[in-house]
Amino acid sequence: MFEVKEAMRILTPARTVNKIQTGREAANTSPSPLTQVPGLLLSSICGTEFIPVEKRGAWWRQALDQTLGAVDFSLTDKRNSGAIRTFQLSHLKLATMEGGPMRIWRTQRAVMESNGLLVVMLVIAGSATVEQDNRLIVLKPGEMVFYDMSRPMLLEFHKNFRANSIVFPRRLLGLPEENLQRITAMPIRPDTAMASLVASFLMRLFDTAARCPSPTGAPLASSTLDLLSLLAEEQVFLSSPSSVNLDRLLEIKRFIELNIAESGLTAQSVAHANSISVRYLHKLFQSDGSTVGGWIQRCRLQKCRSELARLDAMKRSIAGVAHQWGFTSASHFSRSFRSLYGISPAEWRAPGEISQGVRSWMNP
Repeated sequence: MFEVKEAMRILTPARTVNKIQTGREAANTSPSPLTQVPGLLLSSICGTEFIPVEKRGAWWRQALDQTLGAVDFSLTDKRNSGAIRTFQLSHLKLATMEGGPMRIWRTQRAVMESNGLLVVMLVIAGSATVEQDNRLIVLKPGEMVFYDMSRPMLLEFHKNFRANSIVFPRRLLGLPEENLQRITAMPIRPDTAMASLVASFLMRLFDTAARCPSPTGAPLASSTLDLLSLLAEEQVFLSSPSSVNLDRLLEIKRFIELNIAESGLTAQSVAHANSISVRYLHKLFQSDGSTVGGWIQRCRLQKCRSELARLDAMKRSIAGVAHQWGFTSASHFSRSFRSLYGISPAEWRAPGEISQGVRSWMNP
């Protein structure tokens, strides 16, 4: 499995790239499509430096649509200058955006045309207001938030700002819908070990993306999703009423994760190892809106997802990876993988095989 520490090793410290189009690109007032330097990640960089003031509104609209999907927006000052740089990390899009005061929102009409994207945003400079699901928060530098582009939302920057965002199909997080709605528009401050780790990792990831070799894209995407999943689980826990049952549930979930390689892992074996009855075990998971079997399968699927993102993944068969982590039927594994993550194992392993809908978002 591609570990987070290996991802951190690849992301060696580097200065943040902060350039905009120059020279022969100056005549083109449209945001540039994704391009690729041989051996490096697909990337795009564009800015307003050479855009006439009267055309900046149109430039921002196109740039935001390419980054977040169809959105509405308004600028406090039509002279608003800024830049957006994106990198394609397998099925994830990394976007660094900077500019002046603006409002970005998504209406119900736009939601109906949504590709089902989720955004994780880290504020670097300035401040931001995020509103979704009847919650409104204000973020300061160093704070993060999840927001869901498949539901109405509002994002407002009050002054000059800079923010890093990861945009990806929401189902790749593997989080139940009810839990996802509990963590959107909730401020994530770096006051827990997990939140601090994720914020540091994302800063390093964005700062070094320009020099990441393209073969590391899939492993880094997998490790990033693993970290974001852990962060989301922590936020679900923190948003729940404090109780002994929740603490006990987290302990048992951790036990399952640590022993997921055991082929005989069942509700009975988990209950016995944790000195509780099978009935009480099922009750603990019911309080979380999940099941023991569902959590075991989710952990196995997550292991398979990590294996299929390894640098040597193409040397192994998908059926072989599935069997390694306890799936006896390749067709059952494929159905389960698509049900949880929204794409097939083959599409995850080889992003070039992704569906047309997702491809059009990745490179408009």
